[in-house]
Amino acid sequence: MFVRAVYVTGDPAKLEAAVRALNSEGRELLEERPEYRGAGVFIDRELGKLLAVSWWGTEAARRNSDQVMRERRRPMLEPFAGTVAVENYEVAVHHAVRPPRTGGGLRSTRVEFDPADTDLFAETFRSSALPRLEGLPGFAQCSLFVDRQRGRGMAGSLFVDRASMAASRAGQAEARRADAAKARVTVVGLEEFEVLHADVRAD
Repeated sequence: MFVRAVYVTGDPAKLEAAVRALNSEGRELLEERPEYRGAGVFIDRELGKLLAVSWWGTEAARRNSDQVMRERRRPMLEPFAGTVAVENYEVAVHHAVRPPRTGGGLRSTRVEFDPADTDLFAETFRSSALPRLEGLPGFAQCSLFVDRQRGRGMAGSLFVDRASMAASRAGQAEARRADAAKARVTVVGLEEFEVLHADVRAD
């Protein structure tokens, strides 16, 4: 599968208006497009950040949806959006244990790597990070997104509640250090979000 990630920052006081637009007009627009496989909306209420991820069955379907969404995105996100960044990825790993819950937590780790090491990174995540994540209390699901051309990636871990995510921080810090060295990646960003909704049809 393939994903489009939209990362938005703005005035925290205006965040709810953008969320309402995404959950109504935005969802309707996505569901009309062929090969749509689901979406997730994640927010940081304190700082004023929003991450929206849409899932697509094929790269062509994701690309074909870009024009429609590009034209409608800014009006939907106003007046909240101060900055908007859009990135496209291939889904290298997706593993679900249980459905995430509204109010749960997402930990997102951004990395950079030599494009030649993309498969090494994916295999390290699959064989090393994934088994550890499965053993964490409250773990719901995880995904690894990669951009093979630019050598960039995003790893996301979903937890059923914020307390479980917080309790995993120390252990995950050490695991992140070891896995980054093994996979030859550089961690360039680490963020946590509240889960508003996350539904993916992987079939």
